[in-house]
This record gives sequence, structure tokens and C-alpha cells, in this order.
Amino acid sequence: MFTWLEKNPFFFAVVVFVVIAYAGVIEVLPDFANNARPIESKKPYTVLQLAGRHVYIQESCNACHSQLIRPFKSETDRYGMYSVNGEFAYDRPFLWGSKRTGPDLARVGNYKTADWHENHMWDPTSVVPTSIMPAYKHMFSKNADIETAYAEALTVKKVFNVPYDVEGQTKLGSWEEAQASVKAEAEAIISKMKNEEVKAAFERGEIKEIVALIAYLESLK
Repeated sequence: MFTWLEKNPFFFAVVVFVVIAYAGVIEVLPDFANNARPIESKKPYTVLQLAGRHVYIQESCNACHSQLIRPFKSETDRYGMYSVNGEFAYDRPFLWGSKRTGPDLARVGNYKTADWHENHMWDPTSVVPTSIMPAYKHMFSKNADIETAYAEALTVKKVFNVPYDVEGQTKLGSWEEAQASVKAEAEAIISKMKNEEVKAAFERGEIKEIVALIAYLESLK
């Protein structure tokens, strides 16, 4: 049979295609069944975290930082458990990145604190002397766009059935309820910060981009 196939290029190509397609299905389908669903600890982003994610995208943080730990010992030793599909169930778009000028941030919420992020974004070399990252002092004066973040949360809830307001998951509620949740979450972060201007702005009812960004970074675990 193999001799016959070798003499008939068309049928040989068909057989090769079928074998590769079958192998691909066997490899891919179990991954969708087991890993594509949200992992148990994964919850939809809060409105403040979404606002911080917008800042992350706006500042092109994913151009220098990945959010994908590959299944290699050198990576798991440094960053922890390798990434699985279910971690990104609520990411639209995902921010895996393709370059690491800086370290991977997929688990940054496990080992960096709010005050560390505050110092790092204000003056990167104050905490990492060899850092080449620029300072992002404008985040301490620009207000986070909470309304757009709330609109996105409503959209993914209605269009993609993201389980907001389901018991045990992130609550969304009305705009007024969301504002109250954002304020409480922001207050907890600001209490750990030292920047007096950010604190004064919060007292005036303003939430700065740095607060939203920290909320997002702390959610990456």
C-alpha cells in the first residue's frame, strides 16, 4: 500500500492531510474541553480593574511585558505555574505579548504590592536600579475612565455572557452600585499609597489612572 501511495502524489497528499488533521483534533479538542473554561479561581474583572486594563493597553505595556508563562522549567522556576487557557477566559483581547523587555506579569499580583507599583511607576530606577522603563508620572494626575470600563463590563455581560452578578463571582449591578464598589476598591489601594496628590484627588471624588492600573496588576495571579 505504501508503495502505491508513493507512486500517487495526490492520494499521498490526501492521506498525509487526513493523518495530520486527525492528530490535530486529538490534540486540540481535549484542551478546549478542559482548559478553555475559566479556572475556578478566575473571576470577571471589576470595573476598576477594567479601567486599569484600559490604561495598560493605552500605554502599550504589552509591548514590553508578556502575560504568558510557558511550560519550561526556567520560566516556572521564576514565575510559577505555567499559564493555561482558562486564565484568559475573560480577556478581550488577551495580552500575552510577544516580547519581554521587562519581566512577565502573569503572576505579578502574587508578589508585588500597591506601594511597590506606586514607586515603580513614579520612578522605575528607585526600585529596580537597572530598569530602562520610562517613568509614568502622568498616571498620577490623569483620571481613570470609569464610565468606559463600566460600559465594557455591561457589554461583555450581555454579549459574551460573562457571569457578573452570579453568586460567588464579581458583582456589577447598576451604575450607582458600580460607583460605590469602585470607590471602596480604590480606597483600599490608596490607603497603601504615599502620594498625597492621589489621596487628595480621591477626597474630591477623583480616581487617578495609577490607582486603576494597580487594581489591574494586583488581579494578575
